[in-house]
Amino acid sequence: MSTTASGGETYSPDPRRWRALSVTLVAGFMSLLDVSIVSVALPSMQKGLDTSPAQIQWVVSGYALAFGLALVPAGRLGDALGRRRMFLLALSGFVLFSALAGAAPTAELLVAARLAQGFAAGALAPQNSGLIQDLFRGGERGRAFGFFGATVGISTAVGPVIGGLILAAFGEDDGWRWIFYVNVPIGAVALLLAARLLPKTRSDRPRGPIDVVGVGLLGGAVLAVMLPLVQAESGGIARLWWLFPVGVALAVAFVLWERREVRRGREPLLDLRLVTDTPGYAAGAALGTVYFVGFSGIWLVFAIFFQAGLGYTPLESGLAVTPFALGSAVSALLGGRLVERFGRLLTVIGLTAVAVGLGTTALVLATVDPSIAGGAIIAPMLLAGVGGGLVISPNVTMTLRCVPVRMAGSAGGALQTGQRIGAAIGSAALAGIFYAVLTSSGGRYPLAVGIALGSAVVMVLVALLIGVLEWRAGRARAGGAGAPDVEPADTAHVHH
Repeated sequence: MSTTASGGETYSPDPRRWRALSVTLVAGFMSLLDVSIVSVALPSMQKGLDTSPAQIQWVVSGYALAFGLALVPAGRLGDALGRRRMFLLALSGFVLFSALAGAAPTAELLVAARLAQGFAAGALAPQNSGLIQDLFRGGERGRAFGFFGATVGISTAVGPVIGGLILAAFGEDDGWRWIFYVNVPIGAVALLLAARLLPKTRSDRPRGPIDVVGVGLLGGAVLAVMLPLVQAESGGIARLWWLFPVGVALAVAFVLWERREVRRGREPLLDLRLVTDTPGYAAGAALGTVYFVGFSGIWLVFAIFFQAGLGYTPLESGLAVTPFALGSAVSALLGGRLVERFGRLLTVIGLTAVAVGLGTTALVLATVDPSIAGGAIIAPMLLAGVGGGLVISPNVTMTLRCVPVRMAGSAGGALQTGQRIGAAIGSAALAGIFYAVLTSSGGRYPLAVGIALGSAVVMVLVALLIGVLEWRAGRARAGGAGAPDVEPADTAHVHH
């Protein structure tokens, strides 16, 4: 069966689209599982390789930096060369570099493998969202993003627990190696599924040259902003502060260059009409960036608090934050089904729940006896998780719904670049606040975690303000105060 969208474009559903979605879910699960497992394993790596905390921190920060650099160029390459091809190349690289990271004999080689793994993961991520844009329309697209959001929640839930189990099984010295090796069988299965199920697509437009100048300018801007942040723990912000104005200058140059490319009729790396002319894209990207400032930093703070402050094992630390991820997994599925009906209102409700849940968690951890801290936060963390599931996947759906399919890769890459920068800012800022309060208070871990989480809540409230403003703007676009903020989904790929 085929349907005709506004503007005359015919859409014929691929009969294998739901099975093909399983490939994006497996790949997304694998890359996100890797992130949550690695944070739990840092002490094991430091002990096994006999390195300083600042050096081993590059295992996390180098990955984040490379991930952020790869997103937009890889999304554009997926748009131009085909998402199936880019997906298979990126996934193969991720599996290979995971194996090399596990086998690394020194910290230097481990960091190099993690940088390469980060580039591969960054190349993989925009193909995931782009493939969903390609394969689904209307309510099906919302449900597909809902499944993807649930995968995010489940991988976050089981990552710390699986990491703790692996470390317990293989020992503190070498258990971290198996953290990376676990990607190899999962990735092999994903590659087999991808080769069989992902559709081979041919662009009906001539391929233009890749915007190399744009790649250089955007890459330089992202590098200049993220490098001081990912090195914050070793004094990177104080030492490299001058890179921030350099990053701003490169970002301005990037915008001017991309406008020039559009005026000359060439294919830009990132078409800025996504921001100026596409309903909901700018607000959704801003909301995602600000939310990730608050959301991403809390996991490092929790790990430090429970393991260094309360003496939890990595497994116990993982179990303590599992209620958030379980709640997020369930509500993301629900949100995917409801986003067509309620639109941006879902993210407003979700952000409210995250703010209340994390705020309550901050108060509880700052005041209760440390011996009952893990059990005392189950309910508020579950509430925050339920809210979180109503933020990420509905926000992706609402942000990308009016993006032309031919630009889905670069649009998804830009959206996730903002999230990566937000995550880097949040991780650096919240960990910095935690350590500053810990030092000034004479080692009071409950006070430090309470203030750090309170700072995260402030950022969630800023994201909530953006969400409310966009919700009201969407209602106005849809025809008045009584109308939902949902535009016809099948017009999503015919703007411009």
